[in-house]
Amino acid sequence: MTIPVLTIDGPSGAGKGSVSRAIAQQLDWHYLDSGSIYRSLAIAVLQQGIDLQNVPAIAAAAVAMTLKFECAAILSVRLAGVDITAQLSAEETGLAASIIAAYSDVRAVLLQKQRDFQQAPGLVADGRDMGTVVFPEAPYKIYLTASAEMRALRRYKQLKEKGIDANLTQITIDIEERDRRDRERATAPLMIAEGALYIDSSTMTLDQVIAEVTNLIR
Repeated sequence: MTIPVLTIDGPSGAGKGSVSRAIAQQLDWHYLDSGSIYRSLAIAVLQQGIDLQNVPAIAAAAVAMTLKFECAAILSVRLAGVDITAQLSAEETGLAASIIAAYSDVRAVLLQKQRDFQQAPGLVADGRDMGTVVFPEAPYKIYLTASAEMRALRRYKQLKEKGIDANLTQITIDIEERDRRDRERATAPLMIAEGALYIDSSTMTLDQVIAEVTNLIR
């Protein structure tokens, strides 16, 4: 029997994580946050002092990386047994992850690790190329987006709530640059998967988005 997969792709800050975790909990399915995999690798690379242009060294770090995370109200991630959850949201981590995610050699190493998450009774996969590259045959596909301004505002509020100093203008600039880099990268660029349901969450609540995604599966 084929194990069902729901892919939710889209740009940074569109709400993919919150929606994906909620759906996974509702369905009691496994959860894959590909962004956390790349962010975890970015943390490992930064901790080891590896140059972000040194692709062979980054790929080697990806091979050696041991990662464990669980889906709950808050995502818990452990890198080599150490809880790195708090570091995942750092701007430095996100920018580094976006850079290394553009390297085909690195993506090749992590591709199979992501596919291994497809286990019964089902999987909710959150990322940027889940429906186009990692699980192209998935029966359920979503492309979730929002305006850059709205995504920046959401990110700004998240950081302020955590007591982290943030600049809304700079966050907006960073998001627009990340969008450009994700769209233009040679390997697995950000794009709408064939057959995906397009959802713009700019004016929607989280519950409204969850309801629309749930209706697709039912």
